[in-house]
Amino acid sequence: MASLIKRLAASGAAYQASSLVAGFLAVFTLPLYTRNLTSAELGYAETLLTAIILVSILLRFGIGEAFVRFWFDDEDAGRRDCLARTTTSFVLVSTTAAALIAVALAGPLSRLLLGTRDATLMAYGVLGLWAFTNLEIAYALLRVEERRRTYLIASVSNVVLTVVLTVTLVVGFDTGAHGYVLGNYAASTVVLVALWAFALRGRVAIVPRRDRDPAATLRPLLAFGSPTVPADAAVFALNVIDRAYILRADSPAAAGLYAVAVKLATAVIVAVRGFQLAWPPLAYSLTDETEASRVYAFVTTAYVLLTGLVVAGFTLLGRWVVRLLAAPSFFDAYEALPWVALGWALYGLFLVFVTIAGRAKVTTRTFPAAIVGLAVNVVGLVVLVGPFGIAGAGIALCAAYLVMLVVVHLLTRRLFAVPFEWARIGKIVTIVAGVSIAGELLLPTAGPAGFAARAAFLAAIPVLLVFARVVTMQQLARLGASVRSP
Repeated sequence: MASLIKRLAASGAAYQASSLVAGFLAVFTLPLYTRNLTSAELGYAETLLTAIILVSILLRFGIGEAFVRFWFDDEDAGRRDCLARTTTSFVLVSTTAAALIAVALAGPLSRLLLGTRDATLMAYGVLGLWAFTNLEIAYALLRVEERRRTYLIASVSNVVLTVVLTVTLVVGFDTGAHGYVLGNYAASTVVLVALWAFALRGRVAIVPRRDRDPAATLRPLLAFGSPTVPADAAVFALNVIDRAYILRADSPAAAGLYAVAVKLATAVIVAVRGFQLAWPPLAYSLTDETEASRVYAFVTTAYVLLTGLVVAGFTLLGRWVVRLLAAPSFFDAYEALPWVALGWALYGLFLVFVTIAGRAKVTTRTFPAAIVGLAVNVVGLVVLVGPFGIAGAGIALCAAYLVMLVVVHLLTRRLFAVPFEWARIGKIVTIVAGVSIAGELLLPTAGPAGFAARAAFLAAIPVLLVFARVVTMQQLARLGASVRSP
């Protein structure tokens, strides 16, 4: 178990490094953006950026996820080369065709998505769609081969170049939402081309080689991946529909406040994205069913513990975080911050059940859960945004993920039995939620005294977890040693 946790931690650290750098730079640059962009401009830009990721899921047809799964089924180098070339060529052709069509329809598409006509902004978003989708496949190639150093260099370079370009365009040239979107994805295009030219030259092809049958390779990829698309799209739509709904039903300014709450929830988002990248290769590589079930259970408990502490921090100290990092016109973003952080944490748990279905190659099981969750989110937005504003959108997001977790567990529990540590998970949730809610209701919401009292409540949570025998100091020491050991 220790070696597997070390492997997960090493992969997660490499894959999270860029997110950590991005999180740090986001904290550093947020005051710049919130002082040089209006809340409406930020609302338009962030709505477009999240829509890019949603459309990217559709354009990939699940082939990226299928590629990761099938890579570990065959160790033959030639067949793996064919698999890589088929995957990259399929995604390159599909994204290029979609981008050409989208640029021609940029004006009407911008009005449909944003409620305003801005063909230039939409064209920059189309560039982002093309670059982001192909870069995801390039990163997948590096992940399956566990080329952590190359992944680290590419992803961190992408983050740093993105920030430099975005700050230059938004702050230096005052280009508003246009510069914000273009800066985000011009850098991705540069990094993608560099990976194709140097790191992945033997793995990338516009047209697959004819010495093997690409259609024979593509068919099983699509058969595995296509059923995952509706579920993946429905799950990610939860991250798009809330901003789009707030933008239309409330205002672009409210959408901007919600976007700031999402940016400030960086600690949870970093953990979830690192887990999303590192977990599937490890989960699928475990061939012993007994060992795999134990690892799935342990990782789930550890994930709940770590993300629970971070969500508690945002709940108790979120007001001070927003006031420290955002311009005064964005201070109300704190209202949604705890809920957004909790929603992202719940999404990470959903990934565990996705890998259970993927392990059994029954990828259709996640779709019912996703569509039910999306329906709950839509109803929640309609009911809650009016009376509670952006906090209502966050509550709707959390409710949707909770329902999804219940449904997906019921649908996948017979595919692969995982002995989840329900008693320990229950204690973690009870202690973390109890302390967070008590602190929010009872303690001051401003001033040094309020901050000190809330920080003390937060510090008490690990002590209570040890006292309740959820975790022991010896277990923490062993876990730390396994992660640190070379």
